[in-house]
Amino acid sequence: MKVGCIGLGDIAQKAYLPVLTTLADTELHLQTRTPATLATVADAHRIPAAQLHTGLDSLLAQDLDAAFVHAPTAVHPEIVTRLIEAGVPTYVDKPLAYELAESERLVALAETRGVSLAVGFNRRLAPSYAQCADHPRELILMQKNRVGLPEDPRTLVLDDFIHVVDTLRFLVPGPIEHTVVRARIRDGLMEHVVLQLSGDGFTAIGTMNRMNGSTEEILEVSGQDTKRQVLNLADVVDHKGQPTLRRRGDWVPVARQRGIEQAVLSFLDAVRAGKTLSAQDALATHELCERVVLESLAQAS
Repeated sequence: MKVGCIGLGDIAQKAYLPVLTTLADTELHLQTRTPATLATVADAHRIPAAQLHTGLDSLLAQDLDAAFVHAPTAVHPEIVTRLIEAGVPTYVDKPLAYELAESERLVALAETRGVSLAVGFNRRLAPSYAQCADHPRELILMQKNRVGLPEDPRTLVLDDFIHVVDTLRFLVPGPIEHTVVRARIRDGLMEHVVLQLSGDGFTAIGTMNRMNGSTEEILEVSGQDTKRQVLNLADVVDHKGQPTLRRRGDWVPVARQRGIEQAVLSFLDAVRAGKTLSAQDALATHELCERVVLESLAQAS
């Protein structure tokens, strides 16, 4: 199976390549416009020169069976368009694009061409989060915070807060009937944002504070006199009377802990089986993110 990896930045090197390079039936082709990075990564993983590419044309000439896109968000539309038009099943890091219209176009193109398009919402497959879907979820609280990092609102929401938005959508136990957005933007930079979703019998609240005291991610789901808390996708604390702590195993790879290994294997299994994956549900997350951006900007004006 010939698989392309486009973009060799931190996310590719730390999360995806450790998985892709261990697959026995995969001929991995790397592509980046930076020769020095290409050489360094190839040497680290013993990838032959014939499988290294500095241009997308060269990569597409390999008759790929699948591709993973880890390039910067700004170039996603161009790269994903070319892959889909070439008939290559494509997995792309979130988001599809910064602009909703571009995301809609890419999903429509994939649907029209009958080509798989998957978006990397790995938290849905992270064991600690996936297990929360089996817990009572009358109230869902999620925080994803950073230190001293206010940012352009659209960039912050689409590159980072989108994880919170998608996780809430994944965990809500019924149709969303009400949506509330609050944000603080100063001098054009978003400092914090809050999203509240509610429906019959549930409320889900997601927050991101970029002026926080520490970098952290906390998820809590509760109901029926029980609560499950997940700290930084690793430690799970169940509260029912006395709290019970379950720590991540010492030998569990980070890619598995964060759901990335599962996402990679699931995508490639679908490709092998000839199953066409749709990004329509991922598009719904992008649509909600667009609402967060627009309402936040309106509040700031």
